[in-house]
Amino acid sequence: MQWYYAKDGGQRGPVSEGEMRDLIAQGVVKPADLVWKEGMGDWLPVTKVAELSTALAAPASAPTASGVPPMQAPSPYQSPVTHQPGFLSGAGADIPTYLWQAIVVTLLCCMPFGIAAIVYAAKVEGLKGAGNWQAAKEASDTAKKWCWVSFGIGLAFWLVYFGLIFAGMISGQA
Repeated sequence: MQWYYAKDGGQRGPVSEGEMRDLIAQGVVKPADLVWKEGMGDWLPVTKVAELSTALAAPASAPTASGVPPMQAPSPYQSPVTHQPGFLSGAGADIPTYLWQAIVVTLLCCMPFGIAAIVYAAKVEGLKGAGNWQAAKEASDTAKKWCWVSFGIGLAFWLVYFGLIFAGMISGQA
């Protein structure tokens, strides 16, 4: 059975149960760190997983033939859990999506640029869930930029529109 564990705001693994026990015994995976394997509903701390909690008291064993697995960037194809928004609080937990702002400027300001904002805003959660913090931050910044562009163009349009109405009212009274 393949195990995954959360470390430094990202997902690591897969590792075998033996490798997971070694990581726990060596202190690489701490008792409060979250772990998951297929068949589990949610990520749980090591102390709440009966199969692994026994490794907490066990002495560190010799490294396996392959040693500790190298740190891997999370892949969206490893496990469906990588797309579970907010399953980890880490480096990207505070990256805003700007989705509601994008919807508002699309409806009230400038539709073409608002749609661009919605597209980028919709990408943020998926990228955060995959652990790709840099791309999530870039998508968030781009969504914010398109929100402001849409707002600016919409504001300019409405100012010109009401200015022309006001000018027409003034010229009609003369």
